[in-house]
Amino acid sequence: MDFAYRFPAVRGLQAGRNYYIAMLPLRMLPKLFVSDDEYIQPEYRAQRRLNEQRIPEICNYILDNPNTYVFSALAASIDGEIEFNEVGSGPLGMLEVSMDATFLINDGQHRIAAILDALSERDDLGSETISVVFYEDQGLARSQQMFTDLNKHAVRTSNSISELYDSRDELAVATRMAVKEVDFIDRYTDKEKDNLGKLSASLFTLNMFYKANKKILAGDDVSDLFSRFLVQYWSAVASHMQPWIDLDSRSLSKQDLREKTIATQSVCLQALGRVGAYFFKEGDDLVALECLEEIDWSRDADIWHLRTINSKGRIITNEAAIYLTANAIKTSLGIPLGEEERERESSFLAGRHEGNGK
Repeated sequence: MDFAYRFPAVRGLQAGRNYYIAMLPLRMLPKLFVSDDEYIQPEYRAQRRLNEQRIPEICNYILDNPNTYVFSALAASIDGEIEFNEVGSGPLGMLEVSMDATFLINDGQHRIAAILDALSERDDLGSETISVVFYEDQGLARSQQMFTDLNKHAVRTSNSISELYDSRDELAVATRMAVKEVDFIDRYTDKEKDNLGKLSASLFTLNMFYKANKKILAGDDVSDLFSRFLVQYWSAVASHMQPWIDLDSRSLSKQDLREKTIATQSVCLQALGRVGAYFFKEGDDLVALECLEEIDWSRDADIWHLRTINSKGRIITNEAAIYLTANAIKTSLGIPLGEEERERESSFLAGRHEGNGK
């Protein structure tokens, strides 16, 4: 070919078909993968429509982590003349692609769009590379099937394991440290799963404490003071949460703890997070948490009726339930409610009174 793109590449074989892996400088991406904003009906596309909202997040990930960002390979089909010239007898060689060929993205369109945005802000990124797996185009049906195959078996990681491994998320780091430092919580927290089975040896997930700690943080920045507070706070909670104590003393089984109390439910932990936010903000002594021992954490306790437990005996998981559950805990601890909490409490009590009056 007289006029061609030439890439050093490795040739491989899958399903009896050749494919090629090349390392491309980021600055080449806009030349090979031309965006097309024209609307095309789904059945005539080989890819989902670009979700514009995802692009800034990925772009910021690159710009905020210039020394540690990482991307998996892109996958693309080539519609045009290609030729692979081996170097020696191995799989290495030079891939030549006609300059009038069309490059169709099978997997990675959002990564490419984000990289292009990042390049507009940092031109020096252009010399960095990304791996691309090239396939020979075999028509729309094949490209659509490739997109399906590349995405249908992808398994999204759980929030818990993401928070276990993420060293950039300061709240995740602080949460891991707090969980590790509080023996009871560490022993009964699953650090991989977001959902626990009835027979699970664990009572909590890491993500449950992450959400609860987010309530404590209340939009502020993570600091050393906050990280230390988390350890102190959850240590105090574990020392005075009677159902947890009963489990440790073997006077309560895991099954009864899960099924007969609210003490291991996410709504309860997030409510305790709201309680913790008060202590963190006000700097009050945690001695008031001793009163946790006096609270009836049973699901059938009147204090939780329609607040944490609905009329059918099931846990309520919305934000309103978190507020109202926290209100009940705060009142039991002798902690004053904030203005919004008082308003929510008044509305709740008025609604429950009307319901009882019917």
